[in-house]
Amino acid sequence: MTVTDAALSESASPHDAPIDVDLIRGWLACGLGWLLLFATLGGFVSTKLTYPTFLGDAAWFTYGRLRPIHVNGVIWGAFSTLFIGLCHYIVPRLIGVRVWSERWGPALLWVWNLNLASAVVLLALGWNRGWEMGELPLVNVLVALAVIGLLTVQLLIKIKRRRDQPLPVSLCYLLVAFVWTPVTLVLLMLGPTHIAGLDNAAWHGLFVHYLVGLWMTPAGYALIYYFLPASVKSPIYSHRLARLGFWSLALLYPFVRLNHYPGSPLAGRVETTAIYSSIEIVAAIALVVPAWTVLHNVVGTMSGRWHQLSQSLPARFLIVGSLMHLVGTVQGTLGAFRSVQQATHFTDFAVAHSHLTIFGTFVMWAVAGTIYVWSRLANDAALWSLRVGNWAFWLVTLGISAMALVLTAQGLQQGFMLMAGAEWVHSVDAIRPYWWVRTFTGFSINVGLSLLVYTLMKTSLARPA
Repeated sequence: MTVTDAALSESASPHDAPIDVDLIRGWLACGLGWLLLFATLGGFVSTKLTYPTFLGDAAWFTYGRLRPIHVNGVIWGAFSTLFIGLCHYIVPRLIGVRVWSERWGPALLWVWNLNLASAVVLLALGWNRGWEMGELPLVNVLVALAVIGLLTVQLLIKIKRRRDQPLPVSLCYLLVAFVWTPVTLVLLMLGPTHIAGLDNAAWHGLFVHYLVGLWMTPAGYALIYYFLPASVKSPIYSHRLARLGFWSLALLYPFVRLNHYPGSPLAGRVETTAIYSSIEIVAAIALVVPAWTVLHNVVGTMSGRWHQLSQSLPARFLIVGSLMHLVGTVQGTLGAFRSVQQATHFTDFAVAHSHLTIFGTFVMWAVAGTIYVWSRLANDAALWSLRVGNWAFWLVTLGISAMALVLTAQGLQQGFMLMAGAEWVHSVDAIRPYWWVRTFTGFSINVGLSLLVYTLMKTSLARPA
């Protein structure tokens, strides 16, 4: 069954499909819980930038303890948990049979979430391995690797036995996400403590790019290429464009390594090679191609169906995420050049880029898929309140948009002040008002997410018998 066939056959009862409803609902419920928790922690972290004594001076409530929990929690707790739950819906729907050894499902769900809970406790106690976005204690990395490895086996065995050809593009992205991620986790296992000196910084750059580009990006593409056609009951505009995006990501992204390290202690010739070599510069610029193919397919798929947005909450989240993805990709590519890095290095410009891509794009897409599947699991029940859902959408969308704009502006202001010779402390004082605005935008996001989760819970409770 192709993605188009699956999308157009979604009118069938979800209980006619070979899915484990309770298992999927369990993954999604946990993912939503983690999303609320770690988004709220992000608000606490933002508040501490302008009010350092907020939450007191206990070690586990300091900025250095809370920020790693927030960052790793959004990546592994919110996005990854939701994505794994959605995979248990997408794969059976596309291949027509249940996931292999489905009895493993509840155990993997428990192990994954207990591992996340223990990671939160250990990070709060100061177990930090020193890599940004890779602070997780080694024991938690090992458990995550084991769970993802078993999930990969479950999915690969059944997909390998499918008879339909060719492989749907959403399955292509889903598979490479699971196949590449163990490599990324091996980098995280070895890098922080087994590689010394400047080589450690180089490996860290590789890990960060692989985590976002070889786990979250293909996972996100799998979601939008399945749920957008399903949400608007329309085939994907162009499978060729989708496959162009797939191969450009697969062949070029692994070459992107040090392009965010200008100005670091790494040798100048290494940085220059990373930015201007014939391979790396083409790879960095060509990363716009996957984002462009997604946006082009979104516009083409929605052609003649834009009127459905008023009633399709998942489609709205997917489209906004696509726009965020294009902006974030262009911003990240531009940020690789020395002329831009000179004004943005070590400023909140990079934080804006991270929020646009990780939350504005991938979490938004995961939330869209969750809304769609949650209603399907509730016997096709309509959302408890579309009005409340609309409020949630606008609060989240306006919140993340304003946050990215504010962070970009304050990053550029601070960078130009430092270039003009201002003292670093003076530059921090100048951007302090921006941080307050950032905190309020985070509050908007948190309220929106809370309303959305409340709506989904009420939808589930009100589902028809």
